[in-house]
Amino acid sequence: MSIDLSVCIIAYHNFDDIRVAISSLEKYTSNKIRKQIYIIDNGSENATKNEKEKIDNILSRYNDVTYIDAKENLGFGKGNNYILPILTSKYHCIMNPDVIFNEDAFSPIIEYLDNNSSVGMVIPNIVDETGNRVAVYRQELTIFDMFVRMFFKNNFKKRQEWHTMQYEDYSKPFQVPFGQGSFLVIKTELFKRINGFDERYFMYMEDADLCKRVNQVSKLMYFPGATVVHKWQRGSHKNKKLFKYHIESMRHYFKKWGYKWI
Repeated sequence: MSIDLSVCIIAYHNFDDIRVAISSLEKYTSNKIRKQIYIIDNGSENATKNEKEKIDNILSRYNDVTYIDAKENLGFGKGNNYILPILTSKYHCIMNPDVIFNEDAFSPIIEYLDNNSSVGMVIPNIVDETGNRVAVYRQELTIFDMFVRMFFKNNFKKRQEWHTMQYEDYSKPFQVPFGQGSFLVIKTELFKRINGFDERYFMYMEDADLCKRVNQVSKLMYFPGATVVHKWQRGSHKNKKLFKYHIESMRHYFKKWGYKWI
């Protein structure tokens, strides 16, 4: 049977979030959409008995969920690429474990992609748990904007508003240079053609890199006709190890694409 939609969720000891995410996805997604959900487990090497029971519970409830044990922490990009060779869907969703559905988001996204051949990837309206739009739509990355975001987030307000595209009309679609990778829907053929994520990023910036490569050959568009909830967490700002990953990824990104300072 052909698949309309595949969904990939990277797991790392967060099966409570994944249970809620998949439960809401299954509840609200139209049964006309033939889908397959993949959980790629990056934390199984030290999983607890309780976590294994949660996995079994999810798998027992839904027959369109596949669990894959990666045996190690592959990182975000490589984890998502793990299933790239076996994807046969028309569309593919890259989805964080802490995303929640309150509506059928996939039907309008698929319809929009079906009707717009020049669009290769979509980022919908993403809101937090209070319903406020999250600033996940960004201009082309510069060293200055990354520096401000990480160290001076209470300063340079006008620049930050510009960088996070606050002045766009969010009632209409518009092209996005960089859409944060918590929820992206891409044409699977395109995802395969550009070889998925650049696996040299372990964590962070791989989504910016993917968006840049998509925009080189197609378009990443903001689509207002669908909304998902993202329980926004900025892990690298709280954790020294994650912060180090972020800095290393930034170094690789700007070395690859050029040192754009401002």
